[in-house]
Amino acid sequence: MAQATQREVIITGFGGQGIILTGNILGTAATIGDGRHATMTQSYGPEARGGSCSSQVIVSEGEIAFPYAEKPQMVICMSQEGFTKNKDALIPGGLLIWDSDLVEVDELNPAWQCYDVPATRVAEEMGNKMMANIVMLGFVSALSDLVSVESLKNAMLGSVPPKTRDKNLAAFERGREYGLKAVQERSRR
Repeated sequence: MAQATQREVIITGFGGQGIILTGNILGTAATIGDGRHATMTQSYGPEARGGSCSSQVIVSEGEIAFPYAEKPQMVICMSQEGFTKNKDALIPGGLLIWDSDLVEVDELNPAWQCYDVPATRVAEEMGNKMMANIVMLGFVSALSDLVSVESLKNAMLGSVPPKTRDKNLAAFERGREYGLKAVQERSRR
């Protein structure tokens, strides 16, 4: 029996950044929006805010036998610790994304597709740095076909408080615009 194609994602950061919410939104977009299978696991330190945390999401056309990312095709980093700890797990050809305001990058594997976005700064400019994860989701939507853009937007809107939906949608769109520009610039090289 052939194994269903699955895609593995690791999202890292620190408590208070919405890392777990980001994983939930991706999983919801995959299952509810796109009709695929998904799992999400989470880990975090004992601190409520500021400690390291991560979310692992697996999206598949078929059943998922093991819920942890062993060979991630995408690693999204919103903290230096998360970057340092997880970048080398990324497979060759994988997509590495980081928040350029929070992560200093050293030598990168030339086999990776690498992109950075000032997600925290963009969110602060929009009036709420707590939306950096939503900026990041918009950015990811421009770089990857992991889930459809419409499903991702709908899952995000269903996961945030109703009175913040307009602001979160604007943050998503800003991140997406930033990502589309980054892809366009890369294609010109």
